[in-house]
This record gives sequence, structure tokens and C-alpha cells, in this order.
Amino acid sequence: MKRSAIRQLWQARWLWALLALGAQACVVNPVPTPFTSGEANAGGGASKVEDATSAGDASGGADTALVFPGGTDSSSDASAADSSTGADSVLGKDSSAAPPDSIGNTGLSQAGAQDFGLFRAILEAGGIPKPATLDDLGFFAEHKLDYPDPLCGQDMCMHALLGVMGNMITGSTCTLVQIGLNTPLKVEEQTRPPLDLVLAIDTSTSMQGEPIAHVQQGLQQMLDQLQPGDTVSLVAFADAAVVLASGVPLANKAQVEKAILQLKAGGQTDLFAGLFQAFQLASSLHQPGREARVVLLSDGASTTGLQAPAKLVSMAASYAKLGIGLTTIGVGGNAAAAVLADLAEVGAGQFYFLDKPAGVKEVFTEEVKTFLIPVALDVHIAVKVGGGYVLKAVYGTHGWQGGSDGGVISIPTLFLAGRLAAGEPLPGTGEGRRGGGGAILIELVPLPGVQDKGVTELTLTWKHPKTGAVATQNVAVVGALYPGAQIPDGGLFSSPTVEKGFVMLNVLAAFQLACALALDNDPGAAQGVLLALQPAVSKWLSGQAKPDPDIADDMKYVAMFIANLQKAAQQTPVSKPPDPWPKD
Repeated sequence: MKRSAIRQLWQARWLWALLALGAQACVVNPVPTPFTSGEANAGGGASKVEDATSAGDASGGADTALVFPGGTDSSSDASAADSSTGADSVLGKDSSAAPPDSIGNTGLSQAGAQDFGLFRAILEAGGIPKPATLDDLGFFAEHKLDYPDPLCGQDMCMHALLGVMGNMITGSTCTLVQIGLNTPLKVEEQTRPPLDLVLAIDTSTSMQGEPIAHVQQGLQQMLDQLQPGDTVSLVAFADAAVVLASGVPLANKAQVEKAILQLKAGGQTDLFAGLFQAFQLASSLHQPGREARVVLLSDGASTTGLQAPAKLVSMAASYAKLGIGLTTIGVGGNAAAAVLADLAEVGAGQFYFLDKPAGVKEVFTEEVKTFLIPVALDVHIAVKVGGGYVLKAVYGTHGWQGGSDGGVISIPTLFLAGRLAAGEPLPGTGEGRRGGGGAILIELVPLPGVQDKGVTELTLTWKHPKTGAVATQNVAVVGALYPGAQIPDGGLFSSPTVEKGFVMLNVLAAFQLACALALDNDPGAAQGVLLALQPAVSKWLSGQAKPDPDIADDMKYVAMFIANLQKAAQQTPVSKPPDPWPKD
């Protein structure tokens, strides 16, 4: 058995071992039981309050305390805070006074996100994805969440939203703190330093025909999104790497277009040669005051030359320290997704998997506006858990380090996300959905009997990419109920946005568990997980005042996954073992 298959099988069995521990959990469990409080939650009807953010000096930050109805402070007034003293402003309001979340705010995306494209492509082809195909950071980043207005007085604001509810499978109580990051900056208003852009394009035999034609169209359209003063270089690689254009000013766009039209597909794939040549070229062009970035596009793993993924990642990390970023794009089902995602993460960029070649045009034209504009560097969110809770898991980031009482989330770079509102239509068929911004979700387990409503204390620090100034922001989250108390039907939410985050987490967990069960040769059990989730999410969708295109699209793939599982060989009964998670 191949090592990757052994590892995936081990991951599936490790997951079941974890479930068997009997720990309380927010997300799915493998028993399709009737819905109780979880069903009530699915229809909405929750109590909601806004989070209050006081304006603060960018060097000192804004302090926020989020208080639920019935929390430790029931004052209906917000007192301004002097950010230099570290005093909190407190707002406690009845849910009826809370305005809805604002829309039109620009979200922020973390580097290294693996988008949802590969998972979708496998399902659309009638296959069953492996557990490693779905990345929580990338999955969340494909969802737009409408956070409150960014009024902290800085270029980046942190929002902490609290939800206490029954999960969407069995109704077991779930406590989530959802961290959202947004900015008052607008994509169209941003200016950036002149850019030296180096494009490394795979031209191996598998790119022949439609793929290479779409790449050429996308590259030509991308030129229109660049700015005067930018330069473009083009490296084509197959059996070897060839420089077709080097540091061509945008004013000589015709020369670049001619090089693009010279792209011809044929030969094997020497990924190392292509990336090495691109980095060397970017390094020779890089000057102080200019931005340098390599964009690597490939449709497959290396088939010739140096083929050690660790060497590729090490090279990308070394050039990132020199200020040369890397964005990676995978095309087609044979793309080396894990390697490309690792490269993007160390290169302070994004990884895009294009399930259809036509999607390359979207990435080259739309995402070039955002992935080249960092908003924050060296981002750290310190998490301190209240005495009445134990931290169980953190989702939606690769940078978590900590334990049951807290820890630190570290994010090298944050970029502007493309979509401005959750209600915006998704891109057309073949282009996928990208650029939502996503969320970080902290799952907490309450310790019943503790007379303390404090949930978490969060401290955000980050460095401005242009000035180097360090900014801070503090948020304290206080609940309406003591830990372990009975929650009302429909749950308690500080914002409608955390309801969507809760649904996203349940969908993600159901997908991951179904993948693990299918890998463990139990497609019937995998079906049961998805069939148990379907009605609760459908009910949530029908209860929304406005349609949510993200979750609706997720459910399309839930149905597709179920259909693929039903066709699987060696079908097993649609049933699960007894519920491993006790009720709170």
C-alpha cells in the first residue's frame, strides 16, 4: 500500500478513535437521530446583539467588550474608551435594539488557503474525495461573511461573535466564538508599489488544447489589470524552463502579448526548473520600493527533474524572506494540490485550484487586484479562555498553537478579499467562487457549575505593511448564560453572521467525516452523515430573509456527494454506531 494511502487510512481510523473518546463537540456525529434543539436552531429565531467597537488610535488600538443580554453588564450605553489606558467600552443591549450586520465591508484572506475547487471537481466527475482534499481554511475562505462595520479606527478590525446552539445533527450543545477580520479599505481605491510580476507557466503535454488556450486568454486579460510602472516576465516550463520575456515594462504590452501567444504545450513537467528560473528572474529584477511576486501555474506533479516537494517548499520559503511572494494555481484533476498549497503558504500567497480551465481567466483578472495587496503582516491573535470553558478546537487557520486554556493564532499575511457582500451572486459555472474572506472559529466546551460568564479575551497585534507600525486591538466576549446552562430554543447568537459560521462548520465537518468513512470502506455510513445534515441546513436556508448563495451551493455538493456514495461499490447499510457524544 502506498504511504499516502496508509496515512489517509490512519487519519480515518484516528478520527473514529477520537470520536470514541466521548468528548462533547459542536459538529457532526455519525448517528442520524431525530432533531431536537438542533432542529429548532436550524430555523433561526435566535437572540442577537451587536458587538461594539470604539474608535482608537492606530498605534494603541480599540478595546471592545461584547456582552449578551443578561450578561455581567446590562448598561444600555456605550462609553468611549481611551485606548492608551486599555479601558474597555461596554455595550449591553436587548436583542430587539441590535441592528443587522452591515454589508459591503471588505473581508480579509489568509495566505495559503486551498480553495474548494479540487473537492468540487472530484464530486462533479462522480468521484469520492479523500479527507485531505478539503482544507478548513480554504473552505471558509470561499464563504462571504458580513461582519459589522470596521469602526476601530485602524486599517483592520477584529470582531468576536458568540454563538451557543445545538448542533445540526443531534442537538448537542455547541459554543462557538467566531473571529472575523475586515477593513474599511476598498479594493478599487488601493494603490500599491510598482510590481515586478513573473509568470511561470506549465507547458507540458497535458496542457495541450483547451487548457493552454484559456491560459493565454487569461494572461492577456490580466495585462489590462496591471498598472503603469509594472513589469511582466514570462517563464514557460516543460522538460526545461525557458524565459520568453524578462522584465518587460507594461508600456511594451505588445511584446508580452507576443510572448504569451508563443506558448506551446509539449513534453514532461519539470516543476522545480520552472519555479527556480522564475525566482531567479524575480530576484534579479527586485528593487527597493517595488513589489515582486511569482505566479506559478501547473496542471500536474513533477515528472522529470528534481521531484522532492520539500526542496520546492524550502526554495519558496527562502525567496519569501527576500520579499518575493508566490501565488500558485493548479489546473485539472492531476494537479499536485498539496505541494502547490504548501508553496503558497510559505510564499505568503494563495493557492487556487481551477476545476475547469476557464476559471484561469477569473484568477488572472479578478484576483490580481487583491492577492498583490497585503493589508497586514505578522498578525497574531492571543486567545485566553474563560474559567468556565475548555478550548477544544480552532478551525479556519493553519497558524494555531495552544492548548485547552488558550494560545496564539499566527498569520503571516492578510490580503483583501474580492466579494463585498454575502448576497452577491456567485461567479458563473466553470469559474467557482473565491475571495469571501472566511472566518476563524473557536470551539469551546463549557464546564457546568462555574459562575462566570466570561468566555474569551482576544488580543490582536499586527504590523502595517507600508509604515511598519504595530497596531493592537482587544476584545472581551461575555455570555448571557453561565457555562452549561440550558439554552433557549433556537440558541443565542450575537450576530446573524455567527449563525452562518455555525452552518459552515457543520457542513465542513460532515464533508470531512463522510470522506473519512468512505476511505474506510463504509460508504453507507458516509451517506448517513450527509443525510442527517441535509434537512437541518435546508431548513436554515429556507428561514433566511435573503437567500445565501454560499450555503445553497454547498448543499448542491452535499447532494452530489450522496449520489456518488450511493453508486459506490461494496455498499454498506446507511447506519451508524451509537452516539459517541453525550448530551451536555
